[in-house]
Amino acid sequence: MMILEWLKAVLYGIVEGITEWLPVSSTGHLILIEDWLPFAFTSDAAFLAEFGEMFQVVIQLGAILAVVILFWGKLWPFSKGKSTAEKRNTWSLWFKVIIASVPAALIGIVGDKILEKISGKDIDGWLYNSFVVAAALILYGIAFIVIEHFHRGKMARVESVDQISYKNAFLIGVFQTLSIVPGTSRSGSTILGSMLLGLSRTTGAEFSFFMAIPAMVGASGIKLIGFGSWVAEQGIAVPGDAWVVLAIGFLVSFLVSLAAIRFLMDFVKKHSFASFGIYRIALGILVLILWLVRK
Repeated sequence: MMILEWLKAVLYGIVEGITEWLPVSSTGHLILIEDWLPFAFTSDAAFLAEFGEMFQVVIQLGAILAVVILFWGKLWPFSKGKSTAEKRNTWSLWFKVIIASVPAALIGIVGDKILEKISGKDIDGWLYNSFVVAAALILYGIAFIVIEHFHRGKMARVESVDQISYKNAFLIGVFQTLSIVPGTSRSGSTILGSMLLGLSRTTGAEFSFFMAIPAMVGASGIKLIGFGSWVAEQGIAVPGDAWVVLAIGFLVSFLVSLAAIRFLMDFVKKHSFASFGIYRIALGILVLILWLVRK
């Protein structure tokens, strides 16, 4: 029985590791898997619901670890092999990442609390459903195709992350806030925003990876604390099987992310994002059909 649950965790990890970095929405894919293959390592439905929500966010830390390892040389400011100018550029990069993280943090944390206090439901409570995900997949798919069409043949004004201004970093962060809507894709929102601001596809993708570090670490921390509080309130013990499933999902997400990030960086050097737009539209239609069938 548990072998099946482990295999489910492997599948979740594979999907997360691929879709977190490609602009196709990890949420849309995870919703489909959750519908077809929900975890069932305990008979406690309430626990599985809380665990599943936490699991899907925390395995993103595995994906983040892949970014840190692949870009360690660019991200670590204390390397002895770096010149003073290179260390200064690294610190500048981190300041830009922090600035870019502010808008989503304000809306995702402060706005979420205010909305919940006013309406009784947080952002996920209002937006996390198959219809919203399907609509976001389709609309963003169309946006990718349209933007790529108008950018065809144009030269990018910014060709490296070192050239990104603090103003553009903040504006890219504003675009990241759109990913609060499930199905938009965090990487999709930031890459689209980057292209509109004149960044090359490679630069936009790379900066999007770096922006993911504080975003996902923060989201994972919040989910872990929330899950721990729920468990404490219920007065129950977390089954050992749950930790095994979480560990498997985390590890697989990390390993698959290593390959997915390399693939995307190579892909954007030679291709546009229009193909991802077509894929998003097809996936959105599938999610919409499944939502209508279940109604």
